Amino acid sequence: MLTAVDHLIIAVPDLEAAVTSYTGLGFTVVPGGRHTGIGTYNALIAFQDTAYLELIAFYEPRPDHRWWAPLQRGGGLVDFCLQTDDLAGDAAALRRAGIDMGEPEQRDRKRPDGYEVKWTFALARGAHRGVAPFVIADRTPRDERVPRERGHPNGVTGVGTVVVAVDDVARVRGWYAAVLGQPGQDVRRPELDAAGARFDIGPHAFEFLAPAGPGGPLGAWLRTRGASPYAATLRTRGGAAGPLDETKTFGARLALGA
Repeated sequence: MLTAVDHLIIAVPDLEAAVTSYTGLGFTVVPGGRHTGIGTYNALIAFQDTAYLELIAFYEPRPDHRWWAPLQRGGGLVDFCLQTDDLAGDAAALRRAGIDMGEPEQRDRKRPDGYEVKWTFALARGAHRGVAPFVIADRTPRDERVPRERGHPNGVTGVGTVVVAVDDVARVRGWYAAVLGQPGQDVRRPELDAAGARFDIGPHAFEFLAPAGPGGPLGAWLRTRGASPYAATLRTRGGAAGPLDETKTFGARLALGA
């Protein structure tokens, strides 16, 4: 069963600069380390609700990597991963629902302290990246992959709602309804001139929205970035509310809220 957001991926051109900037925004940022053989390294922002943000950059050009092309188009939010208590079963269910889902793969990352973190995941591929999830299961303890430092000066406690821009709500709704066993809720967002479907996955919500007209921001996003994550709200406890400066989040549309 899909149980919650595992992490949201934010692709950045300069990891060190992103760490400095997110720290300045009041996040506790923890060095992650280098992924073996794929040219990426990361830093992590973990929350009390068990989700985290992954700031990821390339230390060498990797045009074959799934996040290389989105980074060239501006980076920011580019993908999302869901927690599962049955990786093989959920990957198969996503595949049956019509998603181009890869077979489980093993991956690892060496932390700065030398600890080798290991996990298995299955990736949504091609045009389904960033609209369908990838799913993950740990081979080393999850608390070794996800930092234990989960408090933040800005008061953020977790992920609230993730907005994903899509061009075919009915198709995407069918995927998630089949896998989650729920029809989803109709949702309208006048401020985005958009409408779509909302699904709750554990403590987190996803809104899959398509433009209602040609002039809204989601239409422009789809023309330049394709169907993909558009924005996310982060829950806070007694902190500031409102959108964060996109020049400081490296293009990620993030807003703080209750």
